[in-house]
Amino acid sequence: MNTTAKLSAFGTALVLVVGGAYGVGTAVGPLDTATTSTDHGSDSGGTGHASTVPDSTSELPGGLASSLGGYTFTPTASTLPAKDTTDFTFRITGPGGEAVTAFDVEHDRAMHLIVVRRDGSGFQHLHPAMAPDGTWSAPLQVPTGGSYRAFADFTPTGAAATVLGVDLTAPGLFEPATHQPTRTASVDGYQVTLTGDLIGGQASPLTLTVRRDGRPVTDLEPYLGAYGHLVALREGDLAYLHIHPDSPTTSAGPDIPFVADVPTQGSYRLFLDFQHDGVVRTAAFTAPTGPALPDAATTPPSARHTDDGGHGH
Repeated sequence: MNTTAKLSAFGTALVLVVGGAYGVGTAVGPLDTATTSTDHGSDSGGTGHASTVPDSTSELPGGLASSLGGYTFTPTASTLPAKDTTDFTFRITGPGGEAVTAFDVEHDRAMHLIVVRRDGSGFQHLHPAMAPDGTWSAPLQVPTGGSYRAFADFTPTGAAATVLGVDLTAPGLFEPATHQPTRTASVDGYQVTLTGDLIGGQASPLTLTVRRDGRPVTDLEPYLGAYGHLVALREGDLAYLHIHPDSPTTSAGPDIPFVADVPTQGSYRLFLDFQHDGVVRTAAFTAPTGPALPDAATTPPSARHTDDGGHGH
């Protein structure tokens, strides 16, 4: 094959790869005829968002659709420059097609914007500002080229809380990252430990413990009305869950308790935002789900599994 033919074939393959990735991200497409009821979870309950479609027994996790319940997440542009800061702008349009301008404040903000590369890297939690015409904007910088997912997490006044997602593209080469399961994360001299197990389809108590240089941090500062915020993204389709602490303001650390209700079995990327010394930091984890274990208090001794030493588990 001559050089011209090789370049032509490579270009065709690249277009197919990019087009295929975009197709996966938009396959769930607009669902304008559906309605959604999204539970943010109370500050005392600690549950995450769980979008549901009426007249169906199945649950639709947040962020899988760009349009739902009559609301649509519409970026001004779907392409981002890699490594350069740009103003990312978008609108939320309502059932009539007009930009929505009235939103309820949830956790100190009217809009939460989450941006992450589709391989679970480069997580950002932003809080855009809204212009009078309903255009939201936030400075955004993505570190590399690749396909990104943006989530708009909001509550229109008089309507249900909603999470919508769109795909964005940054031109340039990148190497996809793989994430091994981990229960510890280090960031800026802080060590954060995850305890508890995720169980698909069940409420799963989790505790995030923050230490600095090995010493427990007991003076965490409130951030968005709580001592920590946890976002869970299901690997593969990036189904979205925003989880708030089980006890948002009663303890300033080192433990931050959550109850995560992940929709299915699978592997999840978890991102904890916490504030200390005036700076918000993010600790990232990868946690697979596991089967529910028998309750030792209710399982008959004869039915319990024992090891070689005869001790019940």
